[in-house]
Amino acid sequence: MRRVIFFVPLCLAALLCALLTGCREERQSDHTDLDAKPVLYLYPEKETEVNVRLDYDGELTCTYPACGERGWTVIAAPDGTLTDKAGQTYNYLYWEGLSDGDYDFSQGFCVPGEDTAAFLESSLEKLGLTRREANEFIVYWLPRMQSNPFNLISFQFEHYTDHAKLTITPQPDSLLRVFMAWRPLTEAVEIPEQDLPSFQRKGFAAVEWGGAELSALTPPGG
Repeated sequence: MRRVIFFVPLCLAALLCALLTGCREERQSDHTDLDAKPVLYLYPEKETEVNVRLDYDGELTCTYPACGERGWTVIAAPDGTLTDKAGQTYNYLYWEGLSDGDYDFSQGFCVPGEDTAAFLESSLEKLGLTRREANEFIVYWLPRMQSNPFNLISFQFEHYTDHAKLTITPQPDSLLRVFMAWRPLTEAVEIPEQDLPSFQRKGFAAVEWGGAELSALTPPGG
């Protein structure tokens, strides 16, 4: 599933968490992938009406706020605050969906679970997330990763963006889309280390992060 998230009150967050757990179990049984919590931040240079459309080749299961046929239309402020036509404010946009993910693990990282926080802090800084954005990424993913013996991690680029295309109007001057595919491991594996590109924010910046938790690999003879 893939998700795009706006700010969610605690009671709604608990409900979404329960729904996500159920969706994850369904995904593991039918071999589809859960692309979880892509969240999209918008940082225009001045207050601007922005329309965001998502062309997704899977099945959307949740959007917040609700995404209509014309996508999302919000007033975005330079500090990232988004306001809909009803006057409700959000930190970011959220969606999720089921897809037959085809993720590239030809390069990546094998990280001990106990080192996951430090790894994510370093990697997300290299990729260009701000401290606030990285903190929200880590708070979401770390509880799922830190107790595993190892995590196999690969940041996806075209393998993700080609299947979840964004059309943002007006067009941002800079766009960063960080998507982490990962799976838990019981044993370490060798993998060529992935080179992480840097990102320079300029003008109207749009920033997205998300990820997909894949099923654990069964070791030989397991």
